[in-house]
Amino acid sequence: MREDIDVFREEFLELHPYDQAAIFSSLDEEGRKKMYYFLSPDEMADLFENLEGEEEEYQDVLSEMSPDYAAEMLSNMYADDAVDVLNELDKDQVASYLTIMDKETAEEIKDLLHYEEYTAGSIMTTEYIALAANQTVRSAMYILKKEAPRAETIYYVYVIDEDKRLVGVMSLRDLIVSEDDSMVSEVMNDRVVYAMAGEDQEEVARKMRDYNFLAIPVVDFQHHLLGIITVDDIIDVMEEEASDDYSKLAGIADLDGIDRNPIAAARKRLPWLVILLFLGMFTASLIGKFEDTLNKVAILAVFIPLIAGMAGNTGTQALAVAVRGIATGDFEKESKRSIIIREAGTGFITGLTCGVLVTLIVYFWQGDIFLGALVGISIFCTLIVATLAGSLVPLFMHRMNIDPAVASGPFITTINDIISILIYFGIASAFMGYLTK
Repeated sequence: MREDIDVFREEFLELHPYDQAAIFSSLDEEGRKKMYYFLSPDEMADLFENLEGEEEEYQDVLSEMSPDYAAEMLSNMYADDAVDVLNELDKDQVASYLTIMDKETAEEIKDLLHYEEYTAGSIMTTEYIALAANQTVRSAMYILKKEAPRAETIYYVYVIDEDKRLVGVMSLRDLIVSEDDSMVSEVMNDRVVYAMAGEDQEEVARKMRDYNFLAIPVVDFQHHLLGIITVDDIIDVMEEEASDDYSKLAGIADLDGIDRNPIAAARKRLPWLVILLFLGMFTASLIGKFEDTLNKVAILAVFIPLIAGMAGNTGTQALAVAVRGIATGDFEKESKRSIIIREAGTGFITGLTCGVLVTLIVYFWQGDIFLGALVGISIFCTLIVATLAGSLVPLFMHRMNIDPAVASGPFITTINDIISILIYFGIASAFMGYLTK
């Protein structure tokens, strides 16, 4: 039995932690309990840092461990990863684990738990290497070798003054190529790009992307160094933000995981569908207002899906471009006037092209130039308005500090349906004299 455990440990611990986590996730409860027996809390910590799970999964897995084992495992994880796990648990469970942990680790994790979710402070780690500006490169290298095992990354080391304020940064390369007797203050770069603790995590991700950083320091309002954010955390943020934006664009409350339970899946999808149902009823009532127009020229009903569909498609295209522009920060570099002019121009060109085409198609199909002109002009006006709505609605929401992805595809589509119906039947009423001759 002992030999079997030794063979398992030797082969399992040679795997990358991600592969270990994948194997762990495939096990049933009995298999996972054997894993806790075979692996130490320290070894399980490496695996757990690569485990991706939902709130219920973390709770279930940790409940399978003894409280002491779980607390020691969390203590051996990098602080930011431990915080990610604890954020998925109930407050009572968090308090229980913090009580069992050693005091220093517990205090470190408590400090990180206090930061508001989705901010730089909530995703930073305190396992970094800081140097004093008034020491030599030789002594800095000694500290680096000593502190490296507990640091999450050593590609950058940060320089602080006596009050722990961030004053500079050095790369590992800077240290290696510098003379041993050189002062850190002479070698460091004092133009440091940093993130504020309360800064939104999406803005931090954009900053790291722009500067191609592997890590970025986090400071408070007095410029004290609080921690660092590493690129692996930023990749998680980008995935989280992309999933969040996509779920909102689809009109779904949450797409983080696949719901096996149809009731849970329906609960996430129903709110927007109910709202859109009432908006759809409003659209139907609008068509009812033009019942007399339809009775006089029944052929108008044939083109309602075409007009509404083109408006929805154009609005969704413009919405996708706008949300992406806001997410990447591209729209921040443009004035509102230039955005409006560009989108109005885009709507004009697409509307004119589609309007002329549909006018010709309807004319050759129905032999009625006035009907063709009616549908063509409706398409032309609708596409201009739909393009502007798809672009300006998310921009307006962004200015009002509302997530622009809330202007979801289904929402924009339904709003543009209402606008397109009003335009179509408004123009039809004006053309009525020509259509009934």
